[in-house]
Amino acid sequence: MTQQSILVCGGGIAGMATALGLKKANFAVQLLAPAYTPWGLASHQYHPRVYALSATSRAFLERLGVWSLMRAERITAVEGMELYGDGDGFMQLDAWQNAQSDLTWIVESGEMERVLHQALQVYNVPWKTDLFARLSPKGVVTASGAELPADLIIGADGARSQVRGAAHINHDCKPYGYSGVVAHLNASLPHQHVAYQWFTGDAVLALLPMPDTDQGPQVSMVWSVKQDQADAFMAMDEAAQAQHIQSYISALSQYRLGTLSLRSQPFAFPLTLERSDMIAPKVALVGDAAHRVHPLAGQGLNLGLADVEELIRVLVDKPSYQSVGELRVLERYRRVRSEPILAMRWVTHGLHQLFALPGAPAALIRNVGMNVVDKLPFVKRHLIAGAAGKTSGLF
Repeated sequence: MTQQSILVCGGGIAGMATALGLKKANFAVQLLAPAYTPWGLASHQYHPRVYALSATSRAFLERLGVWSLMRAERITAVEGMELYGDGDGFMQLDAWQNAQSDLTWIVESGEMERVLHQALQVYNVPWKTDLFARLSPKGVVTASGAELPADLIIGADGARSQVRGAAHINHDCKPYGYSGVVAHLNASLPHQHVAYQWFTGDAVLALLPMPDTDQGPQVSMVWSVKQDQADAFMAMDEAAQAQHIQSYISALSQYRLGTLSLRSQPFAFPLTLERSDMIAPKVALVGDAAHRVHPLAGQGLNLGLADVEELIRVLVDKPSYQSVGELRVLERYRRVRSEPILAMRWVTHGLHQLFALPGAPAALIRNVGMNVVDKLPFVKRHLIAGAAGKTSGLF
């Protein structure tokens, strides 16, 4: 085992995956984060946040040994996708169009956290239950005053990363003025393993297929809407929210899944476009600490897991005479990740700008464009490959 020590700051999916991957690669690693708290959900209860995992992300989780630990009944394969414009625009993607069985898989955040935490215990990865306070010449000083030595500190501590700030890593944040409202909904019609998305000009509504419950078909809603509308919805009482979903959201989805009804408590989070320089001497960022993109493509976690996988590869492949925290080593990581992150920023931000552009000419262009793409098999194959994580395509 290498004697160089690595400290991962952050106990979410990216942080736990980083610590586990480094441990399996025989690095001396420990994790700094608050204590893990399991959700303890019943069989027909689901974590409020879900992710669309690409085939590339699934393969990485398989190599970590955690994919098979997740309960199959809580994972939903997505076999197709339907996208609707704000006019007559329509595009349909099916996995079979690129000789695939599935486009992606919908997995709960809590389920991934559960199996990653279980694996960290099996591999005996030290978990320091404390908070990051500041960097020191030797490593990190925690909120309790303990000093943790490390040759490399990995910031996996989310969009408000304290590690990023302490390392003075350049960070740009552009608020969209929108919020993402998430909730689980009951549907009166089966989703048939299809994900649906509506671009309405002033909002984006996505309905992701989830496992059926004792109340019938279930979908996860991600509603990207202007801040004032999101605030108004979140200020409603439970009955008013339920009525808004049943009437307004059902109509917005063109009753594609019949009448929708609120199943879980809604949550909202601000949408931002963020980028950082990702590295500093002895410091590297992964996941939301390094970047954030618009959720309309569902690629945030996939980008983060790709960060983790690439950083581990760079550290494994470095020459033995170089330190894990050496800037020349970390620059290789940033260089390899810069292109896919920039490409995804371009796709998601460009789509948001295109569908938010007012006026009849813009609406005509985007809806005609969707209809044209729907008739071009080679373009659709590229988009499907993007959903698998093989390109920077849309999902």
